[in-house]
Amino acid sequence: MSDSSSGMSRAGAFCLEVFIIGLGVMALVLIFQPFSISLYAVGSGLVVLAGLINNLLPLAQPGVKVRSVVTVALVVALVFCIALLVSITAAHLYGVFFLNPPDPNTLAGKAQLATPPFYKQAFVWEITAAAVILALVVTALNKTAR
Repeated sequence: MSDSSSGMSRAGAFCLEVFIIGLGVMALVLIFQPFSISLYAVGSGLVVLAGLINNLLPLAQPGVKVRSVVTVALVVALVFCIALLVSITAAHLYGVFFLNPPDPNTLAGKAQLATPPFYKQAFVWEITAAAVILALVVTALNKTAR
């Protein structure tokens, strides 16, 4: 087989595999525990994270370079950021085209009208910045690998 200088060792690959599977199991335990709604919320977030990290499972093999695992993890994070931005935009457009405008005579309507549009929200710009940074890092990693 391969030695550790050409990629991950058997122990490193096993640890990565156990981490990926353990994260999914931990998320399920947190979701189905009956004690705390806060733990449920953490588990719900971990399910999404574990589902994305599960894409790294085929790379948990001896001999696979750690750089490859990191690059794939960055690409998965980039795809998640882009999918999140597309879904936020789609939800906004659904509201614009298919829902009635808020009633300015109600308290809820006043709150909705006072809320800035999605493209002015800080969270959207943070996700966009993260996507741009991830794209630049993946591009730089690919250029240095050649």
